Amino acid sequence: MALNATIFKADLTVTDTDRGYYATHALVLARHPSETDERMMVRLLAFALNAGEALAFGKGLSDEEEPALWEKDLTGAIRLWIEVGLPDEKSVRRACGRAAQVRIYAYGRNAERWWQDAQSALARPDNLTVIALPPVATQSLAELAQRTMHIQCTVQDGTAWVTDGARTVEIAPGLLSAARRP
Repeated sequence: MALNATIFKADLTVTDTDRGYYATHALVLARHPSETDERMMVRLLAFALNAGEALAFGKGLSDEEEPALWEKDLTGAIRLWIEVGLPDEKSVRRACGRAAQVRIYAYGRNAERWWQDAQSALARPDNLTVIALPPVATQSLAELAQRTMHIQCTVQDGTAWVTDGARTVEIAPGLLSAARRP
């Protein structure tokens, strides 16, 4: 018998002074049985850092043809493909061919090693941005996971502060590779 996804609900308030974006989103996150709280919360963080009206969660772990998050235009063309974790090079190249922009939020204790191994193979796509998230911060972010969450994310000068009202996690993403094509 297959295990079902666990449903989490998040009221996410985004105050992004870097982009001039201020909104509240009522989100439903389906956590795949093999997904950790850390990965789910990194998906929520990635949503906050890229929030917009058209940004949506993909099927992620349950369908390798869809990203963790994506934004499509009215024609169905993929404007932004967001992956979290340490995807394989083939998946990243496929995403770069399908989307105008691709962002990877690499996290975990093996993220630095993954980037060292993948860097030369992923140097070609000019629409790829790779961002590293500090392991201590993403582990602290996982501690905020609850079935019903009220989360506020403030972004200023490239740093994000995520709070549930009782605890705050500071996250300073590191840019490993920037897209050469806007």
